[in-house]
Amino acid sequence: MLSQRLKYSRKTKGLTQSKLANEIKTTKGTISNYENGYSTPSNEMLISLANALDVSVDYLLGRSETTVKESEEKEYDTIDEINKLMDKYGIEDAAFFDLEKWKAMGPEQIRELESYFQYLLRKSKELEEKEKK
Repeated sequence: MLSQRLKYSRKTKGLTQSKLANEIKTTKGTISNYENGYSTPSNEMLISLANALDVSVDYLLGRSETTVKESEEKEYDTIDEINKLMDKYGIEDAAFFDLEKWKAMGPEQIRELESYFQYLLRKSKELEEKEKK
C-alpha cells in the first residue's frame, strides 16, 4: 500500500523521484526502493515524505482514504465549500442537497462536486446553443 500511494502521490504532485529526493534530502535510489517495496521508510522519513507530498501519513500507510492532512481536515468547512461552489456556478436553490449527509464530504469529494457542476454548466450551455439554432 505504501509503495503505491507514495508513487501515486509523487506523480500527482508532478515530481520526479529525483526532485522528491532533493526535497527531503535523500537519494533517487531511496525513493525508488520505497516505491518498489524494496525498503520501508523510517518514521522520520515517512513524515518528511508526507509533508513534501502534502498528504497525511495515514494516507500513505493506507489507514485513510483521504489525502488531506488531519490538521487541514479539522479546519475544512464542507458547507462553506459547497456554498462557494453554488455561488461560483450560480446555483440558487439548494433543495437537492441533504446537508446532514454532505457535511462528511472532504476536499476530494468537493472537487468531484465541482466537476459535476462544471458538467452541468457545460450541458446547459450546449442546450442553449442548440435551442438558438
